[in-house]
Amino acid sequence: MLPFNTIEEATTFLGRNLTVAETLWFNYSAQKSDYYLYCHNILFLFLIFTFVPLPLVFVETMRSLGFLKYKIQPKVKTSLSEMFRCYKDVMRMFVLLVGPLQLSSYPSIKMVGIRTGLPLPSMWEILAQLTVYFMIEDYTNYWIHRFLHGKWGYENIHRVHHEYSAPIGFAAPYAHWLEVLILGIPTFLGPAIVPGHMITFWLWIALRQIEAIETHSGYDFPWTPTKYIPFYGGADYHDYHHYVGQQSQSNFASVFTYCDYIYGTDKGYRYHKKVLRKVSCFIFCCASFTLWT
Repeated sequence: MLPFNTIEEATTFLGRNLTVAETLWFNYSAQKSDYYLYCHNILFLFLIFTFVPLPLVFVETMRSLGFLKYKIQPKVKTSLSEMFRCYKDVMRMFVLLVGPLQLSSYPSIKMVGIRTGLPLPSMWEILAQLTVYFMIEDYTNYWIHRFLHGKWGYENIHRVHHEYSAPIGFAAPYAHWLEVLILGIPTFLGPAIVPGHMITFWLWIALRQIEAIETHSGYDFPWTPTKYIPFYGGADYHDYHHYVGQQSQSNFASVFTYCDYIYGTDKGYRYHKKVLRKVSCFIFCCASFTLWT
């Protein structure tokens, strides 16, 4: 809850007029507790898990519209009932674990110093902190993911997530309950090391989940804006990891690919792409030869 009763008090405290964004934030949050604001994450996660994958459901069920050429594993078709079953399983985990975990983890948010007051962070501050959060989460997640592909980790925990060898958007958070808990550590680590504003925290949670859904989409759309992000993995990169399955010792990255490159765990993927390029080139040459003869 903000320590101001009026905008005039906030203006006096800051020594300047409030920006438009700060005025909106004051009007919304002034009479709300910090705990109430933190719990917005539950609503955001529910909306993201429910609505962000819906365009992918449409694309998967309406293949006649020409989207099949963007499907990474075009021979695999996931039915509407299968996608709905996945969503129900995700929502069950959300109600039984994710939601209660969000409700009970507020003391850790206060302990690390995530603030809700004024002034609001600048756009550059938000971008810088989000970049740090992604980098920290990506590096930590890489090593946890490698552990989960060990014999014990895979057989007892991670195999649940790999039930979808051709991933779909709803399957991004689909995992064993223990994996959900373990992977919450990398997600929280960035804000714990570099605490920022609650708005930045909201954005971080939302963007990370949206990124995971895009990575598990099963489609490699050429117009995806993330293709312009340096070292970004994307759907094609992570789809290979699911395609190989339990034996996969490649493409452990959650967001960026630098760890896989540094530690040599992208060799299988690069060889796979090299073979596909040779096959494509051979088919093109044969087609061209046939056309000219």
